[in-house]
Amino acid sequence: MNVFPHRERWLTLGQWLVLGAVVGVGCGAGSALFLWLLELATGFRGAHEWLVFTLPLAGLGIGWLYERFGGPIKGGNNLVIDTIHDGGPELPLRMAPMVLLGTVLTHLFGGSAGREGTAVQMGASLTDWLSHRLQLSGPLRRQLLAAGVAGGFGSVFGTPIAGTVFGLEFIVLGRIEYGALVPALVAALVGDLATRALGITHTAYPHAPQLALTPLVLAKWAIFALVVAATTVAFIELTHFLKKQGEQRVKRLPVRMFLGGLTVVALWQLLGTSDYLGLGVPTIVRAFSDPSLAGWAFAAKLLLTAVTLGAGFLGGEVTPLFFVGAALGNVLAQVLGLPLELGAGVGMAAVFAAASNTPLALSIMAMELLGADVFPHVVIVSVLAYLMTGHRSIYPSQRAIFSKSGRSLTEPTRLRDL
Repeated sequence: MNVFPHRERWLTLGQWLVLGAVVGVGCGAGSALFLWLLELATGFRGAHEWLVFTLPLAGLGIGWLYERFGGPIKGGNNLVIDTIHDGGPELPLRMAPMVLLGTVLTHLFGGSAGREGTAVQMGASLTDWLSHRLQLSGPLRRQLLAAGVAGGFGSVFGTPIAGTVFGLEFIVLGRIEYGALVPALVAALVGDLATRALGITHTAYPHAPQLALTPLVLAKWAIFALVVAATTVAFIELTHFLKKQGEQRVKRLPVRMFLGGLTVVALWQLLGTSDYLGLGVPTIVRAFSDPSLAGWAFAAKLLLTAVTLGAGFLGGEVTPLFFVGAALGNVLAQVLGLPLELGAGVGMAAVFAAASNTPLALSIMAMELLGADVFPHVVIVSVLAYLMTGHRSIYPSQRAIFSKSGRSLTEPTRLRDL
């Protein structure tokens, strides 16, 4: 009996390592360029806040650009998910520069959006371009697409292990795509190393304090998870409602984005602060230490982000939902008698975990960002919130092979169809 791996196994491993590393370098370089431009745009807007008044005009321009040239890529992350599942045509290479430009402009003029959607789409489109140039088989192409997602997510946040699991978990609700594990891990690690080597530094968060799990603490986390789930449902439903109503009532994308820009400007003036524009990272960090943070801060960020993304502006949901979760956790920690840093950290991860149906990836991400002491707490809240959110997602093209009640489905089903 031959106890050594077959030659084919070694060849496959070598292929995964080489292609995963190539994908990682591309994702890391793309994320570094994106984060550098995003920092420049955010700093310039902060020094020239009058730019926010021109957000409606920016919406007209970005909307025209996407209406004219972005038809094949308008699905965004959902297009990536569909391509991983169904094969289909090559993801257009134009997705990478267009989503990069659209997101940077959204932030430059004050839209409330994130960055993960951009990183994922850049990573996936660059990877699929490589797959087609190398004429890779269908299974290997899908594995590399998952690796592109992992490399983009892991490099843009500096969390390669969470990026790996996210690339495997967000594809199918109820199953981890272990077939893509090696290339995803390599792409995420290399992508993170490449981004850091190009001089990008990521936000540092305070380490969560240690807290023993007792029956009382578990009860508090159950209440915490219920509020997180309700907040997540509110964000998903409001964003989808605004997008659907806008598409039905205003057929032209530039006009929808113009009206969305006007709404964001009006809300900005009503709130009287720029804290809720763009990524909002300073307020996220503040939520870990400031008990005087406004109790309604999470709701203000939720509303501005839903309006921005519902109108069609480019970006992602992760960082805004980090804001929502950290600010909500700040409030709940004070109400429930939990450590402030722990409440903010758990809320930051759990809101996005529930919104994206990725409780494992976000629990690992929390540990990478906040230290090991947060892990048992964030797992409990993320899993409970994931279950209580139901079959909803910011990515409605996600497939499910099991319902959240544990019932097996006859075939993979899009969440939008459930």
